[in-house]
Amino acid sequence: MAVALLGAALALVLLFPATKEMVVVVPSADGHVGMVVVEHGDDRVVLNEAYATSRITSGGEIRLEKLEPKHIQSPSLESPSAKGASAPQPALERVAATLPMFHDAIAALPPRPVSFLLYFVTGTDALTDASKLELERMLEELRRREVGDIVVIGHTDRVGNAEANDELSLQRAERLKAEFVAQGIAPAERIRAAGRGEREPIVPTENDVDEPLNRRVEINVR
Repeated sequence: MAVALLGAALALVLLFPATKEMVVVVPSADGHVGMVVVEHGDDRVVLNEAYATSRITSGGEIRLEKLEPKHIQSPSLESPSAKGASAPQPALERVAATLPMFHDAIAALPPRPVSFLLYFVTGTDALTDASKLELERMLEELRRREVGDIVVIGHTDRVGNAEANDELSLQRAERLKAEFVAQGIAPAERIRAAGRGEREPIVPTENDVDEPLNRRVEINVR
């Protein structure tokens, strides 16, 4: 089984007892519909309408049909990995709600990777007030999902010398790593912390320019 995003359409490829493969085109949240091309042997069909469906039968035939989605005002997906989360997979949640036949298959998928940015007071490893609030929101989200590996990369602006900034960027990353361990988000061996100093600015600047957007950590959760 595979699920893939193709253009602005969500194409679901699933297996059913009498069907070797089934592809469904689902419109994006704004209603736009993309196109999916299905090929099997010498046969080729184009799916370019909402909920257009192709089935490759056990006999090797491609059958075309159109599913009738269930009308739901507030779609949600209840699964061990997504329950209580703040819409970790909105497109797939919508599919599970409008096409209940796919609910179990979608519920079995792992949560998709997420990324966060937090910012620091100049010259320190202290988070800004806004990022303190963002950290709390981030921790709440991570508590609701299955966390695999976490990568925390620290950065600085170009105030100070490069060697000191290398040390400060790592210090920032290590502080967040310690916070994740203390909060029970993941054990230390599953969190990698690294510092990139001033090498990878979001906003390129000259030396000794105080740029708040460059004083950050990037957190990637898989």
